[in-house]
Amino acid sequence: MTQMNYDTPAWGKDDHLALTDGTERSRRGLIIGVIVAVLLALIVAWFVFSKKPVQAKPVEQIPNVSVATPGRETVARVISATGSLAAQIDMPVGVAGEGGRVTQVLVQPGQWVGAGQVLATVDRSVQSQTAESLAAQVSVAQADAKLAQANVDRAQALVGKGFISRADLDTKIATRDAANARVRVAQATLAQQRASNGRLDIRAPAAGLVLMRSVEPGQIVSAGSGMLFRMAKGGMLEMRALLSEADMATLKIGDGADVTPVGGTQVFAGHIWQVSPVIDPQTRQGVAKIALSYNPALRPGGFASASIRSGTSDAPQLPNSAIQSDEKGNFVYIVGAGDKVERRAITIGEVSDSGVSILTGLTGSERVVLSAGAFLNPGQKVKPLTQKTRG
Repeated sequence: MTQMNYDTPAWGKDDHLALTDGTERSRRGLIIGVIVAVLLALIVAWFVFSKKPVQAKPVEQIPNVSVATPGRETVARVISATGSLAAQIDMPVGVAGEGGRVTQVLVQPGQWVGAGQVLATVDRSVQSQTAESLAAQVSVAQADAKLAQANVDRAQALVGKGFISRADLDTKIATRDAANARVRVAQATLAQQRASNGRLDIRAPAAGLVLMRSVEPGQIVSAGSGMLFRMAKGGMLEMRALLSEADMATLKIGDGADVTPVGGTQVFAGHIWQVSPVIDPQTRQGVAKIALSYNPALRPGGFASASIRSGTSDAPQLPNSAIQSDEKGNFVYIVGAGDKVERRAITIGEVSDSGVSILTGLTGSERVVLSAGAFLNPGQKVKPLTQKTRG
């Protein structure tokens, strides 16, 4: 019986090599499988992510907007203007005579005076003495003329009796006529002096309101002293409203106006009494003069605003909510073809309780967005909801 050696392996060398070769082949197969699987995964991922995803088309949301067709209405045309207050007929008063030292000033600004009323007096002591001297000369001339007339009367009585010749009578008549002429000259000189003395008084040229005085007692005045008093004839005042060339073309004499002085709330009624025939070439503006009755609140030289009612016109009217504005000016949104929003520039006119009149930009047949215009954009499509409106 053969003795077994436990140190001897159970398989031989060939069996060991065969087992090792099989293991290597299995490992290589596994690696190849993993690589193939990775490549397939990459190919699938490329196909999936390289295709543009299909996006669902968003549903367009069209907003509802309220619109109205304003049409055209007859509205009063009102022109706003600003300007200064002044006397309707401004009368500067100065020295009419030779002047002198002022002795009295008899009126104050704000006082009413009559035509010819003395506003101030000038010292006339020298002129009065001159007048008295001339009056005495008139008396002397009259006495000489009276004596010459008496001589003529006596000579005419003696001529018929032959006591004096006809030539002597003619001489006496000539002497009488010369004396009468000297009387008239003396009287004219006296009248001239008295008129000159009368001109020493500074008088109102017409009835009116004293607006300003620039003379005091003791002041030396002359014809070169300039204006001593300033008056408004009849107390009538005016506002000199500055208007654009286009507005001037629509005005006419008699148009009513409401004037409000700056700093006050009282409104004064007036009317256009003169429209300037020229336009300033620099400012392209003209002046319309609004006649106003006197009131202490109307101070010449002050500033005022006016609303002038210049007839009527046919224009669309819209509520204030429809009017939009930005740096380009006033505008509205209208709904045009295809229910798309369009911007329309406008010029606004009179603003009243009934709405805002539109002078230019609309014909009245458009569908105008009444509200929510601030949330719209030109070209945006909307769903118009028609409403009724007076304008």
